Order: sequence, then structure tokens, then C-alpha cells
Amino acid sequence: MKRMMLLMVVMLLSAAVLGGCNTMHGAGEDISEGGQAIQNAAD
Repeated sequence: MKRMMLLMVVMLLSAAVLGGCNTMHGAGEDISEGGQAIQNAAD
């Protein structure tokens, strides 16, 4: 029973970490696009 609970916790934490990485990747792309827009406006 304890082993099953541990497995479930590990799976939930793994999903949270992977989801967080995906979110940060998207935020990085948004920031990059914003920087490009500012750079293009300055030209």
C-alpha cells in the first residue's frame, strides 16, 4: 500500500515538473517575441 502511494506521488510530481517546463518554454517564446517587436519598432 505504501509503495502504491509513493508511486502515485512520484507520478504527480513528475507531471507537475514537466508541465512547469512546458509553461516556462512558452513564456520564454512570448518574451522573445516581445523583444523582437520592440527591436523592429526601434528600426
